[in-house]
Amino acid sequence: MSSDLTDPHTNDNHHLHDAILDSSDVRQFLDELCQHAVRSLSFGERMLCGITLLRDRKAATVGSSSEYAQNMDEIQYSFNDGPCLRAAREQVIVEVPDVRREERWPQYAEIISEHGLRSILAVPFDLAGEARAALNLYSDAVNKFTDEAIERARTYANEASRSLRLAVRIAQHSEHAGNLKAALESRTAIDIAVGIIMSQSQCSQTEAFTFLVKASSHRNIKLRDLAGQIVAGANANSKPATHFDY
Repeated sequence: MSSDLTDPHTNDNHHLHDAILDSSDVRQFLDELCQHAVRSLSFGERMLCGITLLRDRKAATVGSSSEYAQNMDEIQYSFNDGPCLRAAREQVIVEVPDVRREERWPQYAEIISEHGLRSILAVPFDLAGEARAALNLYSDAVNKFTDEAIERARTYANEASRSLRLAVRIAQHSEHAGNLKAALESRTAIDIAVGIIMSQSQCSQTEAFTFLVKASSHRNIKLRDLAGQIVAGANANSKPATHFDY
């Protein structure tokens, strides 16, 4: 893939636009966009980044700086609310200065805190009706996102919105549509796996999802792959359906 995303200092929207046009893989471009965001916005410190896409009744991470970053996004989806989902749905910037003091989403914050993350920033993209999406930034430092950092993230999301709109359109109308569709299908498998665990263990949704995340980390297996194994084991002849249709 040929792109200018390798330059951590470029702000030119045309560079991002050309990068997606040059890309043969939408998911690869979105992953590189997240990695570029980390280089541009982290000031050299550890940071995770994901892109949440909302279409119809489903939410999924369609790009991430790492597998670990994607898993952190997945935690939020299990509660169907949180900073990144709120930012995407309401098109507002949402900041969590210290997850250990977060009162809006206490159960979600507790799980995130267990992973060593301390602050979160979610910034909406402007997709002009294509869908809704947000840039999700996670840091292990308290109060990481200063006013300057928030403004930089807002500017970055604004500049990247045109390229993300194009990526969504390409995924909808080309042979690579499976890139985004598969991400949302994996969410369905995770939701079903959580339900299976709840039924078998007689536990809450939060407990079930926490178990799934910990098992994924312990076994060094992707969350969606572990969920698929659980679903397949429960019913080998059943294939989860998804509400996300192109």
